[in-house]
Amino acid sequence: MKKIIIILTLAFSLQFAFSQGMPPSSKPDVELTEEEATLRISAWQSKVDELTEKLEAATSEKASLLKELEMAKQSLKDCKDALNALLGATQADYDAFRERLGKLKAKVRQKETLSDDVLADQRSEIEALEAEWNTLKSNKIALLPEFFNEVKSLGPRIKALYKEKKTTNYTVRPWSESNDCLWNISGRTEIYADPNMWPKIWQANLDQIRNPDVIFPGQVLQIPNKGPKDAAELKAERAYYRKKKEMSQDGATGSAEAGDGNN
Repeated sequence: MKKIIIILTLAFSLQFAFSQGMPPSSKPDVELTEEEATLRISAWQSKVDELTEKLEAATSEKASLLKELEMAKQSLKDCKDALNALLGATQADYDAFRERLGKLKAKVRQKETLSDDVLADQRSEIEALEAEWNTLKSNKIALLPEFFNEVKSLGPRIKALYKEKKTTNYTVRPWSESNDCLWNISGRTEIYADPNMWPKIWQANLDQIRNPDVIFPGQVLQIPNKGPKDAAELKAERAYYRKKKEMSQDGATGSAEAGDGNN
């Protein structure tokens, strides 16, 4: 109501001023008559009074909003304190949880860039990631809105990392037809294109290959996917060549002894 009165007063003053010969705004102050100057000053004073009234109203509204803001901040603090008491956690606990979650997310992202074959060889590492996820999931802090969706979404992503090695079959053919042995089979383009990978086939078929130098036509061998030899395959390969070397040395010693006896 007060604002309406001020606006009406201003309008009346301006109307009165114009009726009394308000000078045009383009006329310089130095050229005004005393009456004109009084009218112009009166008009500007009315504008100043109006703006002052608006400033006072805005200042009052600002003070009221600041008071509401402080009350909201205090309410938020009270809610956080109550939540902390409910969870039995401190800010340091939240920070530590956030850091652990961030590290787990980074590890999962890195694993998601690997091929299925590589992931199949890293099962123990993926199990460790799942164990860490279960630990974080069981923490009450995971229920907070900041963490809930992120923790929840990590579960399916980690489970999707579990991969099984795919294998193909190869049926051994007679030596007279294809010169099949583990070395030659491994060297085939459609297998590994590298004969040095023969221990992979050997270790994948221990149930039917006792001596890697001896395979039989008709045997159906499991062929693991391409990839570097794992620790078990490397160990078996070293043991094989060590045994071959010992047998060779024993044979050489026996031959030498037989020669000495003939002399």
